[in-house]
Amino acid sequence: MYSGRLAAASVLLALAASCTGGSGEGVTEIPSTTEPEARTTTRSEAEAPPPDSTTDPLPVGNGRVRLRLVTRGLDSPVFATAAPGEENRLYVVEQGGRVRILEDGDLIGRPFLDLSARVSGGNEQGLLSLVFHPGYESNGLFYVNYTDLGGDTHVVELRASGTRRAPAEVRELLYVRQPYANHNGGQLAFGPDGLLYVGLGDGGSAGDPENRAQDLSSRLGKLLRLDVDERGARWELVGYGLRNPWRFSFDRVTGDLWIGDVGQQAVEEIDFVRAGRLDRVKNFGWDVFEGSEVYEDKPPTRRGTLVGPVAEYSHAVGCSVTGGYVYRGRRLRDEAWGRYFYGDYCSGLVWSLVRRKGEVTNRRHPFRVPGLTSFGEDLAGELYALSREGAVYRFAKAS
Repeated sequence: MYSGRLAAASVLLALAASCTGGSGEGVTEIPSTTEPEARTTTRSEAEAPPPDSTTDPLPVGNGRVRLRLVTRGLDSPVFATAAPGEENRLYVVEQGGRVRILEDGDLIGRPFLDLSARVSGGNEQGLLSLVFHPGYESNGLFYVNYTDLGGDTHVVELRASGTRRAPAEVRELLYVRQPYANHNGGQLAFGPDGLLYVGLGDGGSAGDPENRAQDLSSRLGKLLRLDVDERGARWELVGYGLRNPWRFSFDRVTGDLWIGDVGQQAVEEIDFVRAGRLDRVKNFGWDVFEGSEVYEDKPPTRRGTLVGPVAEYSHAVGCSVTGGYVYRGRRLRDEAWGRYFYGDYCSGLVWSLVRRKGEVTNRRHPFRVPGLTSFGEDLAGELYALSREGAVYRFAKAS
């Protein structure tokens, strides 16, 4: 969620060659490729204007939205999501270990889940995300990502059953030892392929001192996926070179992947992978690059495709990016359809961008969310913003 240290300026190419090598730690690698991304460019070609630009976007949504308070009184909410078949409910993850339910905008007193006895809290640790199995209505399965009392990462499958849907643990899917207390990542999401994706940070400290993000034998700094319906399946490497992917999402219409990756002390970045391109492993550049700037004078690991950011901003306007979602709801179809919303934890600023034919246009919105920890999406595709101060906001039409 938070930040780190400065680097020298340069450009980031969106292409790399392939080579061989093992992934270790029970991770199955996707085959490498020398094929470039859809558009091989450098930042000097102005692929994306700065996020504080007020340039009008392409004719998709006009971006004119505001925030409406839904509720207060939560304890450090860090994520929100919905369960299949439950149209009027939003599940809110509290960093301390509880999952609360918002039903028709009202906060239910009894938590849906309470893992506070086993979860480390504070700073960047805690219960970090929740995702429901696509077949939750019939199988009751859902998944959480948390750091334990020792600070290590667990991804656990649970089942809600009975008339009260009381959750019970089924199995642990992933355990990763964390060398430091920060950069845990923590996002879980099901992709359009039906697989469970997890984003892991580089393990923490500052500057990735043990070079874990570029090390294919480590799970840290990686994007992994797993077929949870296949017993004995192994985690598969999808991407690496991530510093702290604080929220990634898949566009529910196109299947495109968007990642907000927290920078060190200079650049915050948004990464993008077009749907269908995840069959080839991606290198997102850290710690060779911080955004489009060179951070460390060394060659990147040459496996797969090196991907540059589609948008970035400097620490003149923020310090820790919070990734979000592409809006696909109905209430703001004219105002926000097709726009990817993201923001900054420190400044509370919120932007949205449109990417069409390789060109990116940003809009900075005229509101702030103090302590912006996360965005959320309900079953209808409506968007929410969460404040560490305990509030949940819903995106609404500007007056």
